[in-house]
Amino acid sequence: MIFNKKKPTLVSIGDIAIDAFVRIKEASEVCSLNSNTCQLCLSFASKIPYEFDETVPAVGNSANASVAGAKLGFTSSLITHIGKDRNGKDCISALKKAGVNTSHIYSHKESRTNYHYVLWYGPERTILVKHEEFPYHLPKIKKPDWMYLSSMGANSKEYHEAIESYLLKNKEIRLAFQPGTYQIKFGVEFLKNIYARTEIFICNVEEAELITESQTKDIRILSEKLYTLGPKIVVITDGPKGSYSYDGKNVLFIEAYPQEPAYERTGAGDSYASTFMAAIAYGETIPNAMKWASVNSMNVCKFVGAQKGLLTIPEIKVYLDKAPADWTTKII
Repeated sequence: MIFNKKKPTLVSIGDIAIDAFVRIKEASEVCSLNSNTCQLCLSFASKIPYEFDETVPAVGNSANASVAGAKLGFTSSLITHIGKDRNGKDCISALKKAGVNTSHIYSHKESRTNYHYVLWYGPERTILVKHEEFPYHLPKIKKPDWMYLSSMGANSKEYHEAIESYLLKNKEIRLAFQPGTYQIKFGVEFLKNIYARTEIFICNVEEAELITESQTKDIRILSEKLYTLGPKIVVITDGPKGSYSYDGKNVLFIEAYPQEPAYERTGAGDSYASTFMAAIAYGETIPNAMKWASVNSMNVCKFVGAQKGLLTIPEIKVYLDKAPADWTTKII
């Protein structure tokens, strides 16, 4: 593994939330034979028993990335907005405990901190989300080595324009972009300069289809279409099936790290994305970055919530050292 002498700096930008997990036992899945879409079904107008609940503060794509960055040795900061309420204070407290700089978290007395309900059935979850509307603004920040951009609310278009302007003026900052729901809805034309400015672009297969407006799950086609938007490295995750990367030449594939069945998968994609970025930041090759990311994603799935299972670099190395000899990247 390669390490820089200087501790790299990371600024993550995106919304933050509280996740309230409800472990459901009496439910069923209904899946379409013609697609990969499934529905979580509960008896209508009934009282549904649940096993237990657990509340996890300070989560969200960018918040998870900021915590992962801190665990992986970055000087990590988060730019986000919260309500001036108990939930907001809990988020700040959790981030500070995780080693994240919270000096650019802004509290608004007229707003509530985002609060999501996670209906957890088996290893998967269905999340009820509500993005509060915040008066987004980009503060003056010390120029980081890396910026991690992800999910924000529907009213963030002007905010994205400010971020775009900042990145165009500071071309030495390396950008990792993991688009959220509204960033995908904004469309590639609106965010074309951010796509063009991106070094590492990460999404899952379904998101890749939406972004490229494709009717195919062919990874090479999806990767090539995303690559033409400007990113230097395209990464597409496919849950427990594994992940892919494309650098303009080769499409690489790696299976998920061998493990027992997942306990709960929330945050697996975020841990993959942020760990891949960290490995590249430390000078690792793309194949090794995929291995780092797969290990951290696997471990997150052992716990409730997106952050409890995040690993340090020495802990990742332990898993890499004991990985099966045939667990490696393949050119497809």
